[in-house]
Amino acid sequence: MSVAIPTIETERLILRAPHMEDLEAMCAFYAEPRSHFVGGPVDRGHVWRTLLRSAGHWQIRGYGIWHVTDRESGRMAGFTGPLNHIEWPEPELAYSIFSEFEGRGFAYEAASAARAAAATHFGLTRLISLVDPENDRSRALALRLGASFEREEMVLGHVAHIYRHPEIAG
Repeated sequence: MSVAIPTIETERLILRAPHMEDLEAMCAFYAEPRSHFVGGPVDRGHVWRTLLRSAGHWQIRGYGIWHVTDRESGRMAGFTGPLNHIEWPEPELAYSIFSEFEGRGFAYEAASAARAAAATHFGLTRLISLVDPENDRSRALALRLGASFEREEMVLGHVAHIYRHPEIAG
């Protein structure tokens, strides 16, 4: 089975399929302490397996994480999209922007586009975001996207705050 991963374009960003060439940018991100909120810091081998999981999620679920590219530089700036690991309570709008691209509104622009595309392309109209209670930036982005706190739940042995996004027409 091969899934066609749609490319989503915004004014400043391109949301696209994961590529092998993304490994170095991902390794740099997952080496930083701030990657703690998404399972890091981890070594190169673990990042490789993360890249493979991203590609595999598309094949198994039919949707997944887009890699975000900055149009101006052509460099990977982060990732976003619907994610639903078997341990998740339901599909999540996941997002992360690499530190060098922070402060420019890229996270909001990318996550907004991904949420709309998830509804349009995959019928995922009422996503959640799993937010570490200590991740102020993620919580602020969820709120800026119009999500509201719904509940607290244990996910993979960690407390997660679940923010519910408003329903988006598909």
